[in-house]
Amino acid sequence: MSSAAFSSISLDRGCFWKDEVKISTVRKLDGRRFCIKGSVASSPRSLQFAKKKAQKSEDIVRVGVLGASGYTGSEIVRLIANHPNFDITLMTADRKAGQSIGSVFPHLVTQNLPDMVAIKDADFSNVDAVFCCLPHGTTQEIIKGLPKELKIVDLSADFRLRNIDEYEEWYGQPHRAPELQKEAIYGLTEVLREEIRNARLVANPGCYPTSIQLPLVPLIKVLYLLCYT
Repeated sequence: MSSAAFSSISLDRGCFWKDEVKISTVRKLDGRRFCIKGSVASSPRSLQFAKKKAQKSEDIVRVGVLGASGYTGSEIVRLIANHPNFDITLMTADRKAGQSIGSVFPHLVTQNLPDMVAIKDADFSNVDAVFCCLPHGTTQEIIKGLPKELKIVDLSADFRLRNIDEYEEWYGQPHRAPELQKEAIYGLTEVLREEIRNARLVANPGCYPTSIQLPLVPLIKVLYLLCYT
C-alpha cells in the first residue's frame, strides 16, 4: 500500500485532530514498513483548526528549528507542526543529517516536514524565524552567523544573563557574542510582552526561573507600591 488516507486522525494523545490527512508514502522505521489506518470522531472545533492549518496566507511564519533531533528541538517541532500560523521549512541536526524527523521520533512520523540537514548546509532563504535548540556554549557562534533579518528564539541559557561576567561565572566559559547579549530580550511574556514583540533575539527563560518569577514579579510590584507611594 503506497498511500493511506486518515479521516480525523488524533495526533499526540488527542490534542490535535486533522481531517482527511493524506500520507503520500509509507515510512520505514528500522527496516519495517510503518502504516497506520483508522478513523475517530472529530469535533467542529478540531475540524476548524485543521481547516485553518490548510489555508495559506500572509500570516504564515516560516520557521527553522536548529537542533531538531534533541529533546528540546523535538518538543518545539511537536508543538508548532500543527499550528495554523507556523510552517516548518528547515530543521537541522548534524548527527542526524539526511534523516526524517519521524525516523528519530516515531510520534512525529505523520508530520509532513523537511528532512534534517547539517547546520553548515542550512538554507535560510525560506525562513522568517528560528528556534535555536542547541546546547549552552555552542549557540552563541551559531546565532552570530545567522542572517540579520531573522527573528530568533534561543532556548539555551546563552543569552539569559545580561552581565557576561556572571555568565562566565555560572557556565565556566567566556561569552563569545557580547554584542548580541546586549540586544537579547528575556522572554518572560507575562512581564515583557511588548519588548518581546519588537525584539530580534529572544532568550527563552528556563523552567525553574519562570516558575519562581511569575508569582514573585506581581508581589514585588505590589510591595513597591505599598512602600513608595
